[in-house]
Amino acid sequence: MPKRAVRENAWLGRAKRIMALAQTGLTYAQSDYERDRYRELEEISLKMMADLTGSPVERIRPFFEGNRGYQTPKVDVRAGVIRDGKILLVREKADGRWAPPGGFADIGYSPARTAVKETREETGLKVEPVRLIAVLDKALHPHPPSPFHIYKLLFLCRERGGRLAKGWEVMDAAFFDRKKLPPLSKERITRHQIGLFFEFLARPTMETVFD
Repeated sequence: MPKRAVRENAWLGRAKRIMALAQTGLTYAQSDYERDRYRELEEISLKMMADLTGSPVERIRPFFEGNRGYQTPKVDVRAGVIRDGKILLVREKADGRWAPPGGFADIGYSPARTAVKETREETGLKVEPVRLIAVLDKALHPHPPSPFHIYKLLFLCRERGGRLAKGWEVMDAAFFDRKKLPPLSKERITRHQIGLFFEFLARPTMETVFD
């Protein structure tokens, strides 16, 4: 369990649940009357999310359009690569801040393969996942409010070759001392989560952290 579990904003959680019910309903509705009601619930949910996260409705809407059916959490995979006591981070284009290489899992890729693919694409390094160290519900950790329900998978990885070079998806890639971290992308990682990579490297018998 995380050392400091937090609770998601209750109203944001309700908005997400309304969206999930609306999108499931739009998939299985059998009449125009039902579809109209579910679309109205979808709009209410979008407006609630916009109010609670500070993101405009039109920025949130595209992530849900075309995503009908029973809704499940998105999966964010992060690779922890440590070299000479320093951790590999990439500078995100979205906010100019830093996080371990990774991103949302793609269809057709296992979690471990996603960690390998994202690290190679973003940093030029070949890695081998050696340990799944954490399965986290983003809503239970001190990340900014998000309209999406996201699970985070953290893999401790070992270098297997390649050459450090930033990929086209990021602004930069570099190794940083644990005590001299750059500004972190809070959407993607926390200092506590960075610390987990170092803890598991030092104590290989630690049990996987969850929730």
